[in-house]
Order: sequence, then C-alpha cells, then structure tokens
Amino acid sequence: MSDSASSPASLPATLKALFLPGLVFQSVVIAGGYGTGRELVQFFLSQGPKGALLGIGVATVIWSAVGMATFEFARRARAFDYRAFMQALMGPGSVLYELAYLGMLLLILAVVAAAAGEIVRDTFGLPYATGVVLMMVLVGYLTLRGSDLIERFLTVWSLLLYLTYAVFAGWTILRFGPEMRVALAAEPAGSGWALSGLRYAAYNIGILPAVLFTLRDHKSARVTLAAGALVGPLAIIPGLLFTVALMAAWPEVLDDAVPAATVLAALGSRGFTLLFQIVLLGTLVETGTGLIHALNERVAHAVEAGGHPFPDWGRSAVAVVLLAAGSALASFGLVALIARGYGAMTWIFLLVFVLPVLTLGTWRIVRDPGG
Repeated sequence: MSDSASSPASLPATLKALFLPGLVFQSVVIAGGYGTGRELVQFFLSQGPKGALLGIGVATVIWSAVGMATFEFARRARAFDYRAFMQALMGPGSVLYELAYLGMLLLILAVVAAAAGEIVRDTFGLPYATGVVLMMVLVGYLTLRGSDLIERFLTVWSLLLYLTYAVFAGWTILRFGPEMRVALAAEPAGSGWALSGLRYAAYNIGILPAVLFTLRDHKSARVTLAAGALVGPLAIIPGLLFTVALMAAWPEVLDDAVPAATVLAALGSRGFTLLFQIVLLGTLVETGTGLIHALNERVAHAVEAGGHPFPDWGRSAVAVVLLAAGSALASFGLVALIARGYGAMTWIFLLVFVLPVLTLGTWRIVRDPGG
C-alpha cells in the first residue's frame, strides 16, 4: 500500500475500500442466502448442528477465495459491471453468465417477493400483496436514486442487521443454551456437509459481480485482495449467528417455511419479533436493490456505448418489470423455490463463473504480477 493510502487523512477511504464490497455483497446475498432461515436449513442444518457449522466454514473459505480473484481481476481490467467483467474473463462465453444471472435474479426476486408477502401477512395481519407492493416501491425508489444512495443504504442497513442478529443469537443462547449444547453433542455431522457448503457457496457467490461497482476507487492490489478476503467473513457472520439461533428449535425447524418465525415465537417477545421482521423486510429491499442495480448498470453501459443516454426513469422501469416477473414466480412457494431453483443454479454458477474466475482469472493475475 502506498504512503498516501495509509495516511490518517486517507484512512476512512481505505476502510471504505476494504469493507464496502463485502458489506454490499452481504446485502445482496442475504435475502436469497439466509433472510428467512429456510436456506440455512436447506443447506446446513439438514446436516445436523455440527455439520451446519462445518459447512458454513467451507462456504466462507470459498467466498473469500473467489472474492479475491474476482475483485483483483476486475480492478486490473477496469471492469466494474458484470457484463464488462465477464467479457474480459470469458469473451463470447460471457453470454452464458448473462443468462445465468438473469435466471438467478428472477429466482431471488421471487423468493424476496414471497418472503415479503408472508412476513407482512403473518406479522402485521395485512394482505399478502401489501408486502410485495411495498418492496416494489422501495426498490424502485432506490434504483432511481443511483449508486451513492444505494451504497449508503446497504451499508447502514447491514450494520443494523449485524446488531439485530447478534442480539437474536445471544438471546437464544441465554434462553435455550442447554438444549443447544445437547443437540451439538448428541447429533453427529451429516456426511454431506462439505458438498452442502460448496453448493451454498456456489449459488450465492455467482452474483458477486453484482457488487463490482464498489471497486471503482480501488488502486492498490493489496487493498483489493484484502477486500476480497473479507467477503467471506463479512457475508457469513449474520448467517452464522442466524444458524446458531435456529439450533434452539432444531430439529423442528427442518420443515418450516420461515424458520425464524419458530424461534421468535419461542422467545415470546412481540416487540423483538416486530423489530426483527422490520429489519428482515429491509434486507429483502437490500437484495432486490443490489441485484437490480447491477442489471441497470449493465444496461446503462450498453445503451451509452451506442451513443444514447440511459434515462433515470429507465432504471425504475427495469426494477418494476423485474419485480413483477419475480412476484409472478413467487406463486410456486418459498420452500419449492429454494429447494429446486437454488439446487439447479448452484451447478450453473459453478460452471459459468466460479471455475472460470478461479482458473482463468487467477492465471491471468499471476501471469501479470505488475498489473
């Protein structure tokens, strides 16, 4: 790192460069990765409490490794939207990632819409459609305002999320600690925890190029690689805290569509339940905004490359169309979407993103160490 990058005056900028990419990735991942807890049950707790922790460790390592390779390749190529990044990495083969990203975007938006509708209905007693419409309005507003507001919102809400999940996990340990220790001691780790960690990591990390807009000010390889290494821990901490909390209701949570609701009901605090659900609704907005913003950046660059400006209303129009499509898919149900849709996308992203960036991308970085 240069002297200027490490001077006191530049310290806040350096901290932003280190932590913002991981925080934004966590924001994009959460609703599809562990917002309701169903994803954690599907991939981790299905392997038992011990297997869940081991699988989370595997996913964290993979996220950090892919984060380092992705961020440094993007910095060197000056490719800060997923279209430019994949074209630099795979050339004509980038169309495969484009199709996979669009498919995953619609799938996650369907999960987000279904979760928002269920939370608003079950927590506040309002019609299912109210949650869907509220999410569409908030995401449309944020995408209209652009990168600066999105970065601030994602960062602030992520910090609130960390605090809420820490309280959630701590409270369940204090209340159900003996039962959780018995479950950890008595249940052996399932035989598939390593594969579950790989699958979970692959389908989530496939949307990492959605956060490349946070790297535009990166100048140093050391900072960029460190930011990539932090992707794993920053993104998984809320998921780890949530998994610990869900152990309080294991194995009953294995069949729940929204496992968080089971543990919250066991805690018996209406006030904390309302706070948790409000924070969770915000995370759904985070994820929808981050993913759609990435698509808007891709569309904007393509339009501008053709010599035409991309109008502000176009960003909201893209958001509304995608959210409407996701809402239509939500009719398949939360459990089915996660069990079937995520399973298929795991292998697709492993082939069209994870393996290429870890092999071809890393080879190009090593071949040109002065980049």
